[in-house]
Amino acid sequence: MPKALPVIDMSAPVCCAPVAAGPLSDADALEVAMRLKAIADPVRVKILSYLYSSSTGEEASGDLAAVLDLAESTVSHHLGQLRKAGLVISDRRGMNVFHRVKPEALQALCVVLDPNCCT
Repeated sequence: MPKALPVIDMSAPVCCAPVAAGPLSDADALEVAMRLKAIADPVRVKILSYLYSSSTGEEASGDLAAVLDLAESTVSHHLGQLRKAGLVISDRRGMNVFHRVKPEALQALCVVLDPNCCT
């Protein structure tokens, strides 16, 4: 049986010193690793890419499923993982759920990995 990772609150963007600043604490390393794990799947990378390139900045679950040629349940699973990592925001409007990227969370992750990446 695989070892379960600890549950941490990932609703806020990752917030710690850059990796290049010196050894991270165990807690900070876990925060970074959990977010990287959330995007370490080709489908999730495609979802983020599609959401970023959307003309409206958001997309409904059904539209994402159609574009990605996946079942809505599969897309919902992946969106749930991205939501838990604090990388995507979802809003229900009537019968649809719309999703958008949380850009500050991805930017914070970039800065933690390379403090010079976003300057």
